[in-house]
Amino acid sequence: MTHSALFTPLALPCGAVIPNRLAKAAMEENMAVPGQLPGDTLTGLYRRWAEGGIGLIITGNVMVDGRAMTGPGGVVLQQGTPLEPFKRWAKAAQEGGAQVWMQLNHPGRQVFASMGGNCWAPSAVALDMGKHSHLFGQPKAMDEAEIAELIERFASSAQLAEQAGFHGVQIHAAHGYLLSQFLSPLSNRRTDQWGGALENRARLLCAVIRAVRARVSPGFAVAVKINSADFQRGGFDAADALATVQLLNQLPVDLLELSGGSYESPAMQGRTTDGRTLAREAYFLEFAAQLAGAARMPLMTTGGIRRRAVAEQVIVQGVAMVGMATALTLAPDLPARWRTGEDAEASLPPVTWSDKTMAALATMSVIKRQLRRLGARRNSKPDASPLLSLILDRLRVQRLTRRYRNWLTQQKQA
Repeated sequence: MTHSALFTPLALPCGAVIPNRLAKAAMEENMAVPGQLPGDTLTGLYRRWAEGGIGLIITGNVMVDGRAMTGPGGVVLQQGTPLEPFKRWAKAAQEGGAQVWMQLNHPGRQVFASMGGNCWAPSAVALDMGKHSHLFGQPKAMDEAEIAELIERFASSAQLAEQAGFHGVQIHAAHGYLLSQFLSPLSNRRTDQWGGALENRARLLCAVIRAVRARVSPGFAVAVKINSADFQRGGFDAADALATVQLLNQLPVDLLELSGGSYESPAMQGRTTDGRTLAREAYFLEFAAQLAGAARMPLMTTGGIRRRAVAEQVIVQGVAMVGMATALTLAPDLPARWRTGEDAEASLPPVTWSDKTMAALATMSVIKRQLRRLGARRNSKPDASPLLSLILDRLRVQRLTRRYRNWLTQQKQA
């Protein structure tokens, strides 16, 4: 197979066409300007990716509720949010002809205690982060009114994303965030219609998809991201993923991205808590290839892909889209280089500290540093010190946390 298979268009069920099979998968940028809005650096970052030849750009997670954030520099899109900054963001990302989708998310219990705000969850089961558990909020089990509000917030944010000029949305139901918490028997201990059997645990995700689809136009893409597994004993596993895919087959889903892991077991960084080792590249390809035969919608897999040969292997296995993240922070023009036949690759030196939580945070800090460099029209610096990056990031987070808490107070008073 030549590299050209990566550069064939993909027609989606909604009628939209992705110009090639390479996607910029979502990464948390934490680059919002005051008001939790996209600003010039974030817009500049997406312009870099737009220029690099990618077929699909999925934004970092945008919060549907400003009272619950994965990080203090997160972007919020909810009723009352000014749309002009989002229109500029969408326009910049579309300059190279890519499809541009906004990822919508609610963190649920994966919120830092220092930030205040809401810590909603299916059940009052706290995160188990070992000695770092105290850093996270104490979750509150959601009641029926809060579940109804959440569904409405996803639908409303999707409608606003379309008004701002995005081509679609991706509903984030992976990585241990709220919709993923409902899917997992470890975090969902409910005995009502939202818990118990997988069909009940998936009920919220299905309700969100239907609500979003009803609020946007027919040609607007509605995608979903789920875990192939949580990589925790007793958690959401491959059998659950298959059952979820079969439920999603009945719904108007345009693309399904398979990832894996959570804060407790960061498999998306190639590490798990249940002892399973992941291949160095294409972490979740094995699961995706197994599910490709069962899924009616096109599949995408993300996790560690950085070489053209591996990307080609994903397509050979029957997976429609290749999601890349870290590699595109180091070489935003990787797709364009692959199109010319160049065997370019981009990888970050692994952080091998014994404290896995701190290693994961340091890895994220290095990646976010690259994102800010690209947004400022500078080149990436893959050999950046993980320790220095982590220290700088912690200082930055403290500053952004103060700003976010002030914003939250103003929102409550408004």
